[in-house]
Amino acid sequence: MKAQAKARPVLTEGPIGKTLFLFSLPILLGNVLQSLNGSINSIWVGKFLGETALAATSNANIILFFLLSLIFGISMAAVILVGQNLGAQKVGEAKRVVGTSTVFFTLTSIIVGVAGIVFTPHILDLLNTPPDAKAMAVSYTQFIFAGIPFMFGFNLVMAVLRGSGDAKTPFYFLLLSTILDVVLNPLLIVGIGPFPKLDISGSAIATFIAQLISFALLLIYLYAKKYFLRITRADIHLLRLDWPLIGLLIRKGLPMGLNIVVISLSNLVLINIVNAFGSEATAAFGVANQISSYVQMPAMAIGGAVTSMASQNIGAGKWDRVRRITWTGVAFNIGLTGLIVVVIHLFNREALGLFLPLQGKAIDLGMHINNITLWSFIIFGIFNVVAGVVRSAGAVVVPLVVSFIALLLVRIPLASYYGHQYGFDMIWWSFPISFAIAAVLNILYYRFGNWRSARLMEAASRP
Repeated sequence: MKAQAKARPVLTEGPIGKTLFLFSLPILLGNVLQSLNGSINSIWVGKFLGETALAATSNANIILFFLLSLIFGISMAAVILVGQNLGAQKVGEAKRVVGTSTVFFTLTSIIVGVAGIVFTPHILDLLNTPPDAKAMAVSYTQFIFAGIPFMFGFNLVMAVLRGSGDAKTPFYFLLLSTILDVVLNPLLIVGIGPFPKLDISGSAIATFIAQLISFALLLIYLYAKKYFLRITRADIHLLRLDWPLIGLLIRKGLPMGLNIVVISLSNLVLINIVNAFGSEATAAFGVANQISSYVQMPAMAIGGAVTSMASQNIGAGKWDRVRRITWTGVAFNIGLTGLIVVVIHLFNREALGLFLPLQGKAIDLGMHINNITLWSFIIFGIFNVVAGVVRSAGAVVVPLVVSFIALLLVRIPLASYYGHQYGFDMIWWSFPISFAIAAVLNILYYRFGNWRSARLMEAASRP
């Protein structure tokens, strides 16, 4: 009975505001860490190896982002299933999700890793990798693919922990991974002290080592602490390919992964449109985009937190609490994102000046872009939080359709056609317009849709 008491979910009890804030904060800090990690590593590569090497890593990162988007969706499906089962106090079913997910992620990561190593040159050819960067891109990408099993494993364990109500432990080991990666990058690129000089391969190997060590230590920590969802000898039978459950994870996970792909695709098309207005416009947009990526982080963190919280409460049948989680999340997003937007507006030129010359057309364009677009990310946060709650019930297709409509069928035509017809500003007004449409559609679905009738736990049960 004591073991069962310890296994009780913690997100179904206590004050919602405090719980949501404390749960979302480590997720937010983890998102910041990952962004800083990528930025610092790019600085190391560019500083020591030059623009060609940076182009090589950029091509690899496109591939990696696509793979992580898809696996992110499937890991989020595992978060929701684990959360709902723990909310219903079905620890055995939650362990079943962990066991099946472990086998599925292990096999998938090995297949993807080996195939990636073998076909890296062909994949880079499809991306039209510049010839002068091809050799370095092949070397870098193959090492990245070699680390896929640890990367996928790390993502799965973090997903399970968050689904069970623990956001702090993933953050601590993500911090460890980031520190190792940032420190090892220059040591292995240049060959400082006893470390060999590995050039571009050194950057990829640094990431490989950082993820391997962090993942291994995370597993050791969880077993030392006797984490209640760990797979023990008595649970070996759960390490199997439970096909109905795998099918459900894929059906629910792919739409969530594709949602990220839709967002990225809309940004890529937008860059193409902006390029037609000249290099200064492209530079201004690129920097404004970097700043907005940090502005979005509270909304992304709160969206992830409400998904975990709502899934446990749905499993527990506490629908009134789910409603309060939704609107508390929306209020937090408005407050936190709004605060960041106000601060950046107050120091608009200084923020852009970190990347651009303080005098010139590009920084003035960047300030203009920020003035029009930044506040709209408050609206983005509203639709992201509401979509997170809807997904927590297992209704994942409608949020994907809403994103597709708003970002590809509304934003892109507005930016492309009206941008050329009425000028540069229409590109930026496409942000608040598309986000507002997405927010309205998601709220309408939340209010009147049948998302509450999604029976995820029943679908996951054995036939």
